[in-house]
Amino acid sequence: MKEMTINAAVPVDMPPPFEGRHLIDGAWKASADGAMFERMSPSHGVVVSRSALGGVPEAQAAIGAAKRAFAAGAWSRISGQQRAGILLRVAELIESNVERIALLETLESGKPISQSRGEVSGAADLWRYAASLARSTHGDSHNTLGDDMLGVVLKEPIGVVSIITPWNFPFWILSQKLPFALAAGCTVVVKPSEMTPSSTVMMGELLMEAGLPAGVCNIVLGHGQPVGSTLSTHEDVDMVTFTGSTAVGKMITQAASGTLKKVALELGGKNAQVIFPDANLEDAADAVVFGVYFNVGQCCNSSSRILVHEDIADSFVERIVALSRDVAFGDPLDPETQVGAIVTPEHNSKIHAYVADAAAAGAVVVLGGAPMDVPGLGDQFYQPTIISGVTADMPIAREEVFGPVLVVQTFRTLPEAIELTNATEFGLSAGVWSENVHTCLAFAKAAQTGTVWTNTWMDGYPELAFGGMKQSGQGREIGHYGFEEFLEVKSVVMRIGRTRTSWVKTRDETREDIVTQ
Repeated sequence: MKEMTINAAVPVDMPPPFEGRHLIDGAWKASADGAMFERMSPSHGVVVSRSALGGVPEAQAAIGAAKRAFAAGAWSRISGQQRAGILLRVAELIESNVERIALLETLESGKPISQSRGEVSGAADLWRYAASLARSTHGDSHNTLGDDMLGVVLKEPIGVVSIITPWNFPFWILSQKLPFALAAGCTVVVKPSEMTPSSTVMMGELLMEAGLPAGVCNIVLGHGQPVGSTLSTHEDVDMVTFTGSTAVGKMITQAASGTLKKVALELGGKNAQVIFPDANLEDAADAVVFGVYFNVGQCCNSSSRILVHEDIADSFVERIVALSRDVAFGDPLDPETQVGAIVTPEHNSKIHAYVADAAAAGAVVVLGGAPMDVPGLGDQFYQPTIISGVTADMPIAREEVFGPVLVVQTFRTLPEAIELTNATEFGLSAGVWSENVHTCLAFAKAAQTGTVWTNTWMDGYPELAFGGMKQSGQGREIGHYGFEEFLEVKSVVMRIGRTRTSWVKTRDETREDIVTQ
């Protein structure tokens, strides 16, 4: 039997550690107390970045700068054409800096360099689409309210927005939020994950080069406590948009409730691909393998479980096991590598705990099932893992593992497949594989998820909104609906001419009425 495909370390000259600082009111600043933190590469075991460690003073200063910039109107009140021009310039600069940004992202996150390049270069399209929305957004008018009335609905920027991003797609997810907030005319404060701060700092450099006015985008580096909590509770913040775990999303919602600010959340998922016997099984197997191993499985959209019709379950599992052995795990700096390192040793242990628990409960580990050593790089990797014989009550079937672990369940009928798909607290995405359009449409209508893919997996476009149901979040990102999250709606009611009938009569008019009566 073929062993797993492992790419050993490739010789490479490491760049010097990246120095990251806060961006506040158009200036790069160290922390007031001089505190710093380091990020060790999960794949190469060297320090790859040193960043200013922010606290409450830096967060408050950034919020103040954003509030002043919004009130001044140098961004919030300029034309959509002007805002679009800056966003388009940012897109060009992103494409000119792909290699520099992708390298740091790979070293900080452990993801393969080929995927970092795709993430960074692809983000430019999000900025271009947001630029188009900056010019095309509009309200409504109502001229059917009567000859003497006109109603106008305006759409205005919501104000100061806190953007809190995760470590797994730091540049991409920032680009799902930031350009849309800017296109709407908002000012922002960004807090990236402390594990992957550098690509966000690089984004700040591009924004300044593109000519974004000072204070419109501010960046504060540091931990959720106290930076993230300050950005979630401060009374001068009008909205918080967060991507991360469901547990932290609930904390942010609670923290923000004191000021009733708007909260948009993109959280976890336990996403299923459903495979029917009439599907193109070759394409389905390839999509399953991609869906579970992409970004080392550390992806909210990971297809971490498959529901396979019992008539084809054994043969289909054999097919994906064979494909999994061909997936290249190993050095993220090797362009041929498809799966890199796990972000932290603690997370590696958490992944293994789920696998061990399932095996102890009677599930069968068909492939992998343990941490993995890569020659020259160490053991902060996890084997491609496939587990069958999983029942719906097992934690690994219901909870987000966030690693390269695939759970296999079986079904007999479409209603049973739908029931299993919906049998989690999450509702981010799902997929269905069948050549029968009626099967696909019936599944798509019944799946309790924000996205349903049919005969594909994880295809996405800036035009299509992204977000989840149930405990996978609230609100939407990207597309027209994602853009609308950053806008307030205001109704303006106008009377034309002096046609209003007086409600209060004068004293003389009242006496005259009495005499008449």
